[in-house]
Amino acid sequence: MKQFMILCAIAPVAMAMLGCSKGELDPKKPGNLVPKTAELDASIPQIAVNGTLLHAETFGNPTDPMVVFLHGGPGSDYRNGLNAKDLANHEYFVVFYDQRGSGLSKRHPKNSFDLDVMLEDLRSVINHYRNSPSQKVYLLGHSWGAMLTAAYINKYPDAVNGAVLAEPGGLNKAAFDEYSKKSRKLKLFDEVTNDVLYPDQFLTGNENDHAILDYKLALASQYTFAPGNAEGVEGPSPFWRNGAAMLKKLMEIAEKDGFDFTTNLHRFTTKVLFLYSENNTTYGETFARKEAAYFPNAQVSKVAGTGHEMFYFKWDNVKSWVLPYLDSLR
Repeated sequence: MKQFMILCAIAPVAMAMLGCSKGELDPKKPGNLVPKTAELDASIPQIAVNGTLLHAETFGNPTDPMVVFLHGGPGSDYRNGLNAKDLANHEYFVVFYDQRGSGLSKRHPKNSFDLDVMLEDLRSVINHYRNSPSQKVYLLGHSWGAMLTAAYINKYPDAVNGAVLAEPGGLNKAAFDEYSKKSRKLKLFDEVTNDVLYPDQFLTGNENDHAILDYKLALASQYTFAPGNAEGVEGPSPFWRNGAAMLKKLMEIAEKDGFDFTTNLHRFTTKVLFLYSENNTTYGETFARKEAAYFPNAQVSKVAGTGHEMFYFKWDNVKSWVLPYLDSLR
């Protein structure tokens, strides 16, 4: 019934966007279905690093300790994490960027994505903004961004001075599968999901029709904040664009090859902060502590009164843990 109600809500919108006569709207024309990317719109704040254009912006004094925010997904963007720019008011230099193929960053062919290029992008972003070798760098990762944080530390255990991991969806394939089974009732690229949430008779797209696939993913993602969702998400939060190609490729890699971001974490002896939300019934303290145990020194803290999208809905509650942690490492 919930799926049928979602379909009923989506169908009129899709018909209105496509128009009643042929040629009224070309879904492949940039900007018609989803926002233009940095490659197509020079007014978007952007940086050129590692062979791509990333939508990026900063807040605060560039000489202060750097905090790099890593958004969720894969394929989402940093728009719903912008509350963290408040850290600039506490003498931190806060860096946001949409990951490769996500948000307003440049699109790339699906098969060009892999974990190594994502980690090199992060390293390049840090180097682009870092004022001096002595400037401290902290990572602030949410969901997939927290997984990417662990992957970066696992590869470069001496590269950062601290890290906050907010509900990473599994630091290895086994943990990822455990969490996914409880938290995601629909698979975004499952044929049944596509049929239910966005019938192809309204809008079709092959692997290279990126805007169409991004638009379909945005619609399909709406179930994550349906009333009573297990992750405790209060409602919709803002975003620019979901990168379908990037998401699908990284999911294919995970399913085919697996992954393990924990093999070298024992070398990172600085305390990390693990956050879990009170209302995400599929995560909880037990899973958080299981993940945090891969680090030699971890603080596990509950963010009260919110669910998985804690940065958007309850930033003050998140900040009450993040700011003291960062200040302790200055």
